Amino acid sequence: MIDLIIENAQDKEEWTAELQRTVEEVCNAVLESEECDFDAQISLTLVDNEEIREINNEQRGIDRATDVLSFPMLEFDENGDCLDADYEMDGDFIVLGDIVISMEKAREQSREFGHSFLREIAFLTAHSMLHLLGYDHVDDPEGERIMFAKQDAVLNGLGITRE
Repeated sequence: MIDLIIENAQDKEEWTAELQRTVEEVCNAVLESEECDFDAQISLTLVDNEEIREINNEQRGIDRATDVLSFPMLEFDENGDCLDADYEMDGDFIVLGDIVISMEKAREQSREFGHSFLREIAFLTAHSMLHLLGYDHVDDPEGERIMFAKQDAVLNGLGITRE
């Protein structure tokens, strides 16, 4: 189960109850698919392209807008075991990390890829959740293949397909 804390810091796209339900379902489905036996707190911040460009530049030294950024609070080994003995708790929830989504970029990509905005938000959420759980794909073709297979399995399992 997740405790999702949402901050909508943009005015380009409407954040609807349907989007919120979908994001919560995707987060829970990723935790379930990864057989996580803990409840997690996740912070989700919704921004526009300019804000995510600033965050990307500040945190990663890349001065361009991107679709999603993930900031994990835990470190995992290659077997998916948590390496942090002293992880942060908020009540009964393990603080898993922060997700930042550019709603503006998500809209652009939904049009570019020819699927719904909801599907793009769901995809970005699944992708980011896997990053929070220790998966990576940067300069790692096998890691990318694994992540995309897991994302597709979660989204297909929820009936969120490319329309």
